[in-house]
Amino acid sequence: MSASQANIFSSKLLFMADEHRSDITWMNWSGKLSAAPRNIAQVGTVEAIQGELLAAREGGWNVRTVGTAHSHYPLLPTDGVLLDTRPLTGLVSVDKTAMTATFRSGTKIHACGRPLLEHGMGLLNQGDIDQQSIGGAIATGTHGTGINLGSLSSAVTQLSLVLVDGSFVTCNHEVEPDLFEAARLSLGALGVVIEVTIQVRDAYRLEERQWLEPLESVMERIEELTQATRHFEYFWWPGQERAVCKSIDVTEEPPRYPLGEEGQRRAWSFEVLPNQRLNPHTEMEYSLPSENGPACIEDINNLLSRHHPEVEWPVEYRTVAGDDVWLSPTGGRSTVTISIHESVRNDETSYYQDAEKIFRSYGGRPHWGKVHYLNRDDLAASYDHWDRWWTVRENVDPTGVLLNDPLRQLRPI
Repeated sequence: MSASQANIFSSKLLFMADEHRSDITWMNWSGKLSAAPRNIAQVGTVEAIQGELLAAREGGWNVRTVGTAHSHYPLLPTDGVLLDTRPLTGLVSVDKTAMTATFRSGTKIHACGRPLLEHGMGLLNQGDIDQQSIGGAIATGTHGTGINLGSLSSAVTQLSLVLVDGSFVTCNHEVEPDLFEAARLSLGALGVVIEVTIQVRDAYRLEERQWLEPLESVMERIEELTQATRHFEYFWWPGQERAVCKSIDVTEEPPRYPLGEEGQRRAWSFEVLPNQRLNPHTEMEYSLPSENGPACIEDINNLLSRHHPEVEWPVEYRTVAGDDVWLSPTGGRSTVTISIHESVRNDETSYYQDAEKIFRSYGGRPHWGKVHYLNRDDLAASYDHWDRWWTVRENVDPTGVLLNDPLRQLRPI
């Protein structure tokens, strides 16, 4: 692995928005997606959100909610109003009996760990990017890795949100259950989430180990590797014989500071799980039945060597537990996720479209926050609750205030 490969994700995050000019320009974190909204409104109260939704209903424009703009799929671009939820931040409360914690929706994941630790608690799991807001992470089904660990959406136990009509609603499994089930992975299209209550656990420490291993060997013993550790993943760079493997397990040993390089850390969970993945890129990720992972990765590797030898960015392999979230890519099955990447300087379309055909042939479902090219019929065939989700959504927003153009194209006819 070359130095350039090792550092391929090591640049600064990009998020641009000029909030007070008539020629506003918005860009997502990578700079690949952009828009010219009529306004970007920072909102920190229910009343401010209600005012923006009322103005949109009367003015006829749409509204999208933006956290840290980490999505690669065009969920956010709009010529309407972007609601910036960064002022909605912080831990609201904990319940040590139920082992839950409530956060304001704009709280970044990296800002959850320390406040929870002060209460002797920790998140069940998190992804390797901790710059996302917790509201954005559940809206897209963000996840980490681990065969017994589900997505962040699967840990949600209650949500409070402002609906398009201005009403403030709290929902859970018992109160407004259909709204709750739909809102656990909402694509930001059901309402503006104010607070998120999630299942947590006792605080815990993790120790990671990183090593190089021939890809062929890794795939021969992939079941052993994923079963033997709490977290396992690997990156493989096209043209390289060996993959960069990483395992992370719970430890009773004390934290070791300074943290050191990735692959050498031993500390609290929120200090070990995040990684630096900030060099601007695009990403496609598909969730497959776990038994299909090895064959799919072989086909992806053949695709790279035979048809896309120009690609230098890595392939990532992770595992996620199945769940019962309506629009979850991991719904109802033990899952392998395979991610592919490309620089924002390059046109990824041909590579990603070719790879998507392979992913779909193995029963894959796309990550909602990453690039895919599926239409409404493709998605309806992938999700048993697709029509039910849209019925709930249409009931709370019949005029489509919360839909931008890409989401309108997914709307059932």
